[in-house]
Amino acid sequence: MGQKATDYTLQELMLVEMSREVKNGDLVIIGTGVPLLGVFLAQKTHAPEVFAVTEAGPIGVSPERLPFSVADPSFTMGALMVGGLLDSLGLIHAGRVDLGFLGGAQIDRFGNLNTTCIGDYHRPISRLPGSGGGNDIASCCKRTVISMVHRKDKFVERLDYLTTPGFLGGGDERSKLGFPGSGPLKVVSNLGVFRFDENTKEMYIASYHPWVSIEQIKENTGWDIKVGEGVMETEPPTAEQINLLRQLDPNGVFLQKK
Repeated sequence: MGQKATDYTLQELMLVEMSREVKNGDLVIIGTGVPLLGVFLAQKTHAPEVFAVTEAGPIGVSPERLPFSVADPSFTMGALMVGGLLDSLGLIHAGRVDLGFLGGAQIDRFGNLNTTCIGDYHRPISRLPGSGGGNDIASCCKRTVISMVHRKDKFVERLDYLTTPGFLGGGDERSKLGFPGSGPLKVVSNLGVFRFDENTKEMYIASYHPWVSIEQIKENTGWDIKVGEGVMETEPPTAEQINLLRQLDPNGVFLQKK
């Protein structure tokens, strides 16, 4: 397993936790920012044969430097194919993509996401970027992992707008409506890790991060979130994982400085 790290941030722990869901040989759809670092960390550790696709079209990417956007030219260097949006979305809609990473402004207890607006749609407090490829990824990828900042105004009882489906109203509603993807696998926040009940599809606390308590998670969640059986502290990263993350982002473009 390697020597455990003693000097790391909660953001770095989030990235390590996200990378743990990448399996060797996975076809993964990636964007930029934090999820990208998680995928490349997996590629340099336990999943060297991960096959990464960007939303903009390059397929089989392994850039030599950290990309700043989905249109960054570094994605094309050494890519197996430089396609377009329809190529990457075609793989998603065909059910070929194993894993996708998502985020949002709001999430509810069933893993549905809002990236459209805060407040009423017709008179919003703020207008957000919208779906992009998020709805496609959530609907059709075999597995999805969601990363979020954990606050009560983000983990909400009811979304202001449902942009991206998780388990919709819970239970078997998603499968009844014929969504090909299996729904969100887990949520990783800066406070803990959350999974979904096998039957009800409601989110529960699977683990809490170091320096964080279950009470703190509950205080920052907009509903009475359940505590999973056998809940424990999130497994810490290894020193190797933290060193690799900092090598991937040496200038702190996405990693927060301590």
